[in-house]
This record gives sequence, C-alpha cells and structure tokens, in this order.
Amino acid sequence: MTNEPRSTILVTGAAGFIGSNLCATLLQRGDCVVGVDNFIEAYYPAEHKRLSIAPLLAHPNLHFVEGDFRDGALMRQLFEQQRPTLVAHIGGMAGVRYSIDHPFLYEEINIRGTMVLLELAREFGVANFVYASSSSVYGNNPVPFDEAMNTDTPISPYAASKKAAEVMGYSYHAVYGLNFTALRFFTVYGPNGRPDMAVGNFTRHISAGTPLVLYGDGSAGRDYTYVDDNIAGVVAALDRPLGYEIINLGNSQPESTARLIELIERAVGKRAIIDRRPMHPADALNTYADISKARRLLAYEPKTRLEDGVNLFVEWYNKQNNR
Repeated sequence: MTNEPRSTILVTGAAGFIGSNLCATLLQRGDCVVGVDNFIEAYYPAEHKRLSIAPLLAHPNLHFVEGDFRDGALMRQLFEQQRPTLVAHIGGMAGVRYSIDHPFLYEEINIRGTMVLLELAREFGVANFVYASSSSVYGNNPVPFDEAMNTDTPISPYAASKKAAEVMGYSYHAVYGLNFTALRFFTVYGPNGRPDMAVGNFTRHISAGTPLVLYGDGSAGRDYTYVDDNIAGVVAALDRPLGYEIINLGNSQPESTARLIELIERAVGKRAIIDRRPMHPADALNTYADISKARRLLAYEPKTRLEDGVNLFVEWYNKQNNR
C-alpha cells in the first residue's frame, strides 16, 4: 500500500462553489490538487469564495495559487512546476444576464482563458481535459435537451462563449489528440452555493422577509442538480478519457420556479413576498437534461430530489446565519 497521490489535477475556479467542492472530493480520495482562482468580484463578493476554499488550504496535497488562468506566464510556471496530468477547467464567467452588459469579459475569460489552458495541456501532454460547459448552450431548443441537438443559436454572450470553448476543445482533440470532455451543467445548487443563484437568492429573501424578484410567471422549468451529484459526474469524467465528448450533467427532473419557491417557503417556514417582472430575454424557457449518455459513459446516476436538496441547503443557510 502506498501513500502516493493518485493523480495531479489542475482545478481552475478552485475557490468557487463547484470548484471548491471538487477540490475537497479529489483531496479526500488521495489526489494532488493544483488549485487556481483569481477571486473575481464581478457579481458576488470574493469573501464568499475565500470562505469556501479556507478549510482546504492546510491540506498537504493542495497547492493553491491566487491568480488568473488567462495569465499565460503564470499558468506555464504552474504546469512546469506541478506537472498536472489532468485538467478540470471549472473556472469561468457565469451568469446569463450579466453577460448581456459585459460581453467582452465573457469572451476574454471563457474563450481566451480556455485557449491558454488548451495550449498548455497540449504542450505538456495532459491525459484528459474536462471542461465545465453549461445547459445554456441549448438556448430554446425543445426539451429534453440531448447532446446531439444543434446548439448554433445561443441566446446570450455567456452561452455563446461556452459553446465556443466546446468547439475549440474539438479542434485540439482533432489536431493533437487531446482527450476533451465538455460537461454541460444544469443549475447546480447546494450548501455554500453561489448567492446569486435562485436557491440561495430566494432563501435569503424569504428568510429575511424581503421581496424576491421573479422573472416571468413562475412556470419556467429548471433541471436543478444537487452539487454532490454534479461532482460525482465531474470526477467520473476525469477518470475516463473519452476522446472528444459532450455530456449532460443534470438531474433529469425539471421543476418550475413556482415549485422551487414553495419548497423553500416550506423549509424556511415563511411565505415569499414576490416582485414579479417580465421574463428576461436571455433566460431559457426551460431546461431539462437527457442524461442517458452520462449514464452510459460515466455511470452517472443523480440521487438527490429537489425537495431534499432544498432542505439541506436551508439547513446549511440557517447554521451560517446563527454563526
């Protein structure tokens, strides 16, 4: 029996919601993790991310760098010194609505930043590159979304930037043989989740008795995916070089926004005060993942119902407030 790390894995966005959970899981199973995060404050406070990564910083198998993956010199130095064999590119600019007003930021981070990593992965012979894409690339395709659908009609700069990175990943596979898997995430939520996402945002307003903004009539469906299920899919993708693949990681059980609000009301024990506004043009009408490909290629099987996940989130939220 050996105590040697299983793999050395570069994780971008390591202090974010999904990134920090992924780092914790990889460290727990014995991998060496090279984490990178620049703590950008584009749409929620960096302090939230610092609290997320803080419990992991003392781990002997974590090498954490505060820096930007767009910085080619910094990333080259990391590749030279740490020699990652796998890349989990979780970092990037998220947020559909924010991208409408800041399109160049999304091009710079999600496209050019990904190019920096792809070039280094090629040069240093990375065995597998897993990229965090998004269900947003489907736009308003009919549901359920399957990976064979045409995704040439994104309805936001955010979605377009995610699609562009998927396509660039294909070129690196076709020309250089890089194993590249794009995982299309579907509304990931859970304890310590991003405060701008619906579950956290609604819980905060309902708990405080302040109005929450609801775009549309509440009938829009979202395929809410609990973070533990999402991380299981990411780890499975890292462990399986598949050539080039695009794979949905969702719960495959969409729920309406109105239903989400009801579940949070029940968990919090208060009624929501709702400020109703028109549907935002960049928001998809519905999201719903066909996960048959994930089941086949990754043995992926989400286990958490929205009701149970919301209860876990609200329990975590109340503990944070009590502190």
